[in-house]
Amino acid sequence: MKSVGSYLLVCFMAMFWVFRIIVAFTTTMGIDFPFQPINQTIEIILLFVTLVCIILVVKRKLVGAILYLVGYGLYFGTDLYNIFVAVANGVSLEITQYATILVSFIGIILPICVVFELLLDKNRKAHPVDKKTDWFYKNEQYDRKMDERADKNNYRTL
Repeated sequence: MKSVGSYLLVCFMAMFWVFRIIVAFTTTMGIDFPFQPINQTIEIILLFVTLVCIILVVKRKLVGAILYLVGYGLYFGTDLYNIFVAVANGVSLEITQYATILVSFIGIILPICVVFELLLDKNRKAHPVDKKTDWFYKNEQYDRKMDERADKNNYRTL
């Protein structure tokens, strides 16, 4: 993780994970909180899966980002889909449902950004650019030209 974007995405992943822990804890303890989990059991399972995914993303493994995207996509994506279908059928939403929509959007956008960032990082590692030396080594202006009068024999000395 060399770029600031990588660090920021991992920090956002960790903050969203802590937020989801708080949501699960307040629901389990019966404390009133403006955000509610969609399914308490799946939420707790997803918290443990997310912890593994965060570790894999820190290690720059694409499997972790894809697992993170699939898990959050299935969990938050179905909720967003159900809310949008209800709105399309003319059902009015409450303020808590608007908060759920906001959290679900964050839960969908964050894994997509993580996957794209890891894919871009893989591309950067495959095709590195070093501005300190590329001006010389990747510039044909500074290539040596062979003189036609030069000795073309390859002498070997023992």
